[in-house]
Amino acid sequence: MAVTKTRESAPSYSSSFLLGMYQRMVLIRRFEEQAAESFTKGMLAGNIHLCIGQEASCVGACTALESRDFMTSTHRGHGHCLARGARPDRTMAELFGKATGYCGGKGGSMHIVDVSLGILGANGIVGAGIPIATGSGLVSSIQGTDEVTLCFFGDAASNQGTFHESINMAAAWNLPVIYFCENNQYGVSVPIRSVMNTDTVAERAKAYNIPGITIDGNDPIAVYETVRQAVDRARKGEGPTLIEALTYRHMGHYMGDNAWYRPESYMEEATERDCLANFRARLLGEGISEADITAAEQAAKKEIEEAYVFADESPYPDISAVTEDMYSQMNDRCVAR
Repeated sequence: MAVTKTRESAPSYSSSFLLGMYQRMVLIRRFEEQAAESFTKGMLAGNIHLCIGQEASCVGACTALESRDFMTSTHRGHGHCLARGARPDRTMAELFGKATGYCGGKGGSMHIVDVSLGILGANGIVGAGIPIATGSGLVSSIQGTDEVTLCFFGDAASNQGTFHESINMAAAWNLPVIYFCENNQYGVSVPIRSVMNTDTVAERAKAYNIPGITIDGNDPIAVYETVRQAVDRARKGEGPTLIEALTYRHMGHYMGDNAWYRPESYMEEATERDCLANFRARLLGEGISEADITAAEQAAKKEIEEAYVFADESPYPDISAVTEDMYSQMNDRCVAR
């Protein structure tokens, strides 16, 4: 995969910073693996879309945000939410449809939200988070605050009208939004290169006269540094940036999809460039001990084990809660039936 931006003479980071990023990446992968196992056992309703292989883009991008900032996610959003600080137990409970989940068990896998963390919601509709993020940026601009909104979307969403309309608006109005494309090269079963006439998604930024950058989405530090620069730029009032992170999804589009449409070389490359294995090797190269790395891995594993028990033992929502959160007010003209 061609990457148009690489890190040069990267600044040094503390061991705690690097270990923290690695532990969060491991946490996301263990969460997804546990979710997959629970799904195959028939413990989850509906379906789930896993981000195994994309942990570096989730963690690198969210680490560049500050607590006051906002984020919108996608149908493949567990990793984004966990990287932003969502609790694994409440996230897992939502997948299980339990009352202790973030949406009381009524949102499920594709609708995790926690406004207190700036998570404005994952979304089951392809590209639907893009105008929401743009609206968030517009609010910040109107109110004169310096919050930035990070907008995750996949490569296929860049062919939706919402992508072009939203970025055009953000560019015209100089909105503080980071449009972050996780390009795993497939929209369900369609190779992205077969449905676009540019070499990269980032090239489309030229149409709106904003920065467009393509990076290695398997390198969490490269992602962090690029998003941090875009956040700083947006916070100073210099407008939006389009970032394309080239990455891989190790699983099919959804659980049960065997991804027959991908060539063998795809997973060969994905395995060779696996963000967890390579970042682990980098930590060792930075002088971080095997014992410290193992401790971080064990801590992440324990947290997911506890999240699973919490979700499994939590109650389902009561039938009386079926109409809660549906209306802002109840009156003669707006009655739940």
